[in-house]
Amino acid sequence: MSKPADRRGAGTSTVVALLAILVLLTGCADFSAQDRAKDAGPFSANDESFAQREQPRPSPTEPLVPPPPGPCVDPDPAVIATCLQSTAGVMPGDDRGDVTVVAERTTGKIITTKRYGPQRVLATIPVDASGDGGLIDFAFSPTYAQDRLIYALITTASDNRIVRVAPGDVPKPIVAGIPKGATGNMGAMYFRTPGELVVATGNAGNPAAAADPTSLAGKILLVTSFSSRANPPPRVLASGLGSNVSLCPSAASGSLYVADQTATEDRLQVLESAGPKVLWTWPDRPQIAGCAATAGSIYVSTTRTQQIQALTEPTRDKPAITPPTVVLEKRYGALGRMVALDNGVLQFATVNRTSGNPVSTDDRVVKWLPPSSSEDRT
Repeated sequence: MSKPADRRGAGTSTVVALLAILVLLTGCADFSAQDRAKDAGPFSANDESFAQREQPRPSPTEPLVPPPPGPCVDPDPAVIATCLQSTAGVMPGDDRGDVTVVAERTTGKIITTKRYGPQRVLATIPVDASGDGGLIDFAFSPTYAQDRLIYALITTASDNRIVRVAPGDVPKPIVAGIPKGATGNMGAMYFRTPGELVVATGNAGNPAAAADPTSLAGKILLVTSFSSRANPPPRVLASGLGSNVSLCPSAASGSLYVADQTATEDRLQVLESAGPKVLWTWPDRPQIAGCAATAGSIYVSTTRTQQIQALTEPTRDKPAITPPTVVLEKRYGALGRMVALDNGVLQFATVNRTSGNPVSTDDRVVKWLPPSSSEDRT
C-alpha cells in the first residue's frame, strides 16, 4: 500500500493511493449527502448554460459510466465531487486526479470522493467557521499509512492554530496563538520534507500584524516539532503576507510560489532566500484564492472574476514572467483553492455557497486539463 504523500511538496510523486482505495472499495455511488443540496435551489448554470459552453472532454481511457439518479449528480463529466459545504484546501487522492480529498471549511470535515461517489469522511475537526475561518487547510502525515495522522490549520473561538488529528482522538495543538480576525484567516500548508511542515498564515485583517516580527499572522512558518506538548516557536521564512494566502510549490523547479490579496492588489510572489519577490500584481483585485504550478506554468484561480489564469513559470534561461492569460472563465462560478498534479491536471474547488450563485450540485471539485497541456498527460 502506497504512502500518502502530500500533493504540494516539491519532488513528491507518490499521491494518496490509500485514499483512492478507500473510495474504490466502497462501491460506485453513495449520495447520502444529497440532502445538503436541497437548500442550494434548483439546478442552473452559474453564469452560462451548460449546453452553451464548451464541454470538458473525458480522458480517452475513462470508461463511460451511466450516471446514477439523484440531485447530486452533475452533468459535467469534469466534476468529481458535488454537494459539498463551502470548501477550503483540496488535494488529489490518486495519481490521475480522478479522486479528490477536500476540506469543508464550515463543517470541519475532510472528505475523499470521486465522480458518482461515495463520499468518505476521513476526519471531522471542531472549528469556528465565522467570517472566513474554519477548517482552512490540511496535510497528511508523511507516514500516514502507518500512523493515520492528519495535520490541519483551523480556526477556534480564540485563535488560528495548527493541530494534529489521530483517529478516535481529539485534535492536539502543535502551534497555537496564530491571530484570528473577522477576515484574513485563510492560509495554506504542505510538507516540504517529512520533517518540515510549511504553513502560510493570513494577516487576520491587520496588515500591521503581518509586518510585526512578534506576531504569527501574515507569515510563512516552518514547523519542525510535532509533539502534542509545548513546541518551540516555528521559524519565520517570510513576513508581510495579506489575506487568503495560498502556496504552490513547483516540483520541477523547486520554487515556492505564494498568492495573496492585499488592500490595493492581488499578488503572486516567489519565496527567495532574501524573502518574497513579487512576480505579478493584479490592481483590479480579482480575488485570487488558489495557485498551482505544473508543466511549466503557474495557475491562479479567482473568486470575484471566476477565472483561472496562467503564467509561464520563470526559469534560469527565461527569468521574465509572462503576462497572465485567461484559460477558463465563468464555467463553474466562484473558484477557491486549487492543486496541480505532475501530469499537468488541475483540481479546483468552487466556493459558490459563500461567494457565488450556487447551483444544486455546489459546492464542487473539478478535474481539469488546461488547454496548453497535452492529452497524453492524463
